[in-house]
Parts: sequence; structure tokens; C-alpha cells
Amino acid sequence: MSGHDHSHAGATQDRRRLLAALCVTVLILAAEIVGAVLSGSLALLADAGHMFTDASGLVIALIAASLALRPRTPERTWGYRRAEVLAAALQAGLLLVVGTLVLVEAIRRLIEPPEVGSSAMLWFGVIGLCGNAIALLVLAGGRHASFNLRAAFLEVLNDALGSAAVIIAAIVIALTGFTRADALVSLLIGALIVPRTLRLLKETTDVLLAATPKGLDLRAVREHMLALPHVLDVHDLHATLIGTGTPVITGHVTLKDECLVNGHSQQILVQLQECVAEHFDVPVEHSTFQLENAAHRDQEHLHH
Repeated sequence: MSGHDHSHAGATQDRRRLLAALCVTVLILAAEIVGAVLSGSLALLADAGHMFTDASGLVIALIAASLALRPRTPERTWGYRRAEVLAAALQAGLLLVVGTLVLVEAIRRLIEPPEVGSSAMLWFGVIGLCGNAIALLVLAGGRHASFNLRAAFLEVLNDALGSAAVIIAAIVIALTGFTRADALVSLLIGALIVPRTLRLLKETTDVLLAATPKGLDLRAVREHMLALPHVLDVHDLHATLIGTGTPVITGHVTLKDECLVNGHSQQILVQLQECVAEHFDVPVEHSTFQLENAAHRDQEHLHH
């Protein structure tokens, strides 16, 4: 396995983006709570609940981004690179709870619609949309860089769509008096929250369960390694994701006996590492291969 000096510049930039987005989110949250109280709008309250989850998630993401800057130690050889995955999973769990509560309350209000102040609802919806637009611009540049930023971007995007829906509902109520529009918009916000959240939860759970990184076909990797000269067998091949951009692969490679005697094995090891680092859509720079002869492999199989 080749050594790599991981720069903390990306994590530092992530932290700055997250901090800026958090400040904007807290301001919108405060405004929407006031607006929900003044107007009696569930849609605004739902969006405020979503914003509260966003703020909590951003705080978690900031903690994770800060932990990612800490150096590796003999006890934590990967440092805290997986902290971002835990943070994203926690964010998704919080968001799922909020989305479910919004859906339940929206159904109740469809049955018994309360009075809603459309004017206050409209103005606070506009404030929320403008704030979300600013937060989206802050996070957009780094949304593909890590689970943390992706989770934060998705949440703010959902909020922006929710704020737009609040504005539309306020206009409908003002023009027609159809107060159920507030509950319908709340259902829409809940529908926006839940599916994306489940998808993010699945992806982070896959990482925590050490699933093969998305886009990496281990069968194709094994076949390509077997095609190298002097390689007899590849077994116990595993790949996982430590954190964003850090896939890892390990395996046992059986070579011809003479390769382990004449020193040719080191050249084959370089070829194996180049194979997984350069040949596939998901480049794996962190690879560890145990080189062995057929007798050693057979002995391992007997013990298993």
C-alpha cells in the first residue's frame, strides 16, 4: 500500500462553506418561526421544522469536518475520516422524523383546515426562499466533495422548494380563500423530504456496513487481476469506503512459486496496485495485497 499525504485544504474549505450556510439557516429558521406564529401556517411551520433539522445537521457536519482535520494516530490509522459518514447518517435520521411529522399533521389539517394569514405567509415564504438561495450558492461548489456537503446541499434544496411552495400556497389562499392549500403544500414538503432522505440514509448505511463502493465491480477487478502474468488466483478480495474519495481494497493473490523466489513478486505487486488505481472508473489508491504461493492458499482453505 502506497503512502499518501492527505491535504486538509478540502476539509477546511468544507468547514467554511458549512459555517456560512449555518448562519444563513439560523436566520431563516428564526424568521419562519415568527411567520408561522403570526400566520398560523403549517407550511411555514413545516419549513421551520425542516430548517431546524438543517441547522442541527449543519452543526453535526461542522463537527465532522473539524474532526476530519485531526491527524492520524496508531490507534486511529484513518483518523476521523468516517466521522462525515456518521454525521450524514444522523442528519438523514433527523430529517426522516421531521418529514413524517409534517405528513401526519398535514393530513390532519386537510380534514379540519384552520384559518391561515396569507399575507404574513407570503412575506415569510419570500424571506425563506431568498435565504435558501444564498445558502445553495454557498454550498453548490462543494456538494460533490463529501457526504457532509451533499447532505447539507440536499436539505437546503428541499427547503428552497418548500419555500417556493409556501409562496404559491399563500397566493392561492389570498386569491381564492382555499385554506387547504396550506396543508397540501405541507404534504408536498413532506414528500420532498422523505425520499431523498431514505436515499441518503441507504448510501451512508452502505458505507458503515463496509459495502463495496458504488461504481466498483469487484468481479471485474478480480478478472482483470487474474489476467496479469504469473497470477494464479485472487481470493478474499474486499473493497470498502473509508470516507468520501477514500476507497480501499485488500486481497490475497496467489503467484507461481518461482515469482516468490526470484524477486519478481515485487514487480507484480506494482502491477496489481497500478491495476486497481488506474484501470477502473473508481480509482483505488489504497490497496493491500498478500502475495502467496499455491501451497499457502490451499492451507488457508483447509483452515476455513
